[in-house]
Amino acid sequence: MTESQFLAGRLLLAMPGMGDPRFDHSVIAMITHDESGAFGLGLGHLREGVGLHEILEELDIDPGKAPDAPVHDGGPVEPSRGFILHSRDWQDEASLDAGPLGMVSASLDLLRAIAEGRGPERWLMALGFAGWGPGQLDNEMRHHGWYAADCHPEVIWETRAAGRWQAAWRAEGIDPSLLASETGNA
Repeated sequence: MTESQFLAGRLLLAMPGMGDPRFDHSVIAMITHDESGAFGLGLGHLREGVGLHEILEELDIDPGKAPDAPVHDGGPVEPSRGFILHSRDWQDEASLDAGPLGMVSASLDLLRAIAEGRGPERWLMALGFAGWGPGQLDNEMRHHGWYAADCHPEVIWETRAAGRWQAAWRAEGIDPSLLASETGNA
């Protein structure tokens, strides 16, 4: 695996005191990371007052059997664009392989399948995404802004958004209460 592919399929955790309040306590599911840049979905914060039913209705899709699940704040880029991170038991030509994280899709067919009760077993919806230009995320990693955690399925699928940041650190064997908000230079 090359250095530029290192983060794809991992969870990116914001370090305390990283300096960008938009990413405070963020958990980013890293979908791609290569020489062209990086793309991930925020899974650590919810969009206040927005549920799946509202989005389906805006798209003229009858919510049907879909639960009115919370919608995640996927990131600051294109905040009205929707994405679904989902298990591998559903895919079409629009699905993007996200490695151990599962699949990602922005397909209306997927939203219709969820509403009809024939979608993937596990899924999370996010509005917006986190994106970095070529080399940008690599630079942020060198300046201690982020920590690359393994993909921990239990953190994604079994932990509520508000607890994912702490749960991901703990899954890595790190007590998040002991993390320093500043780093030094030796």
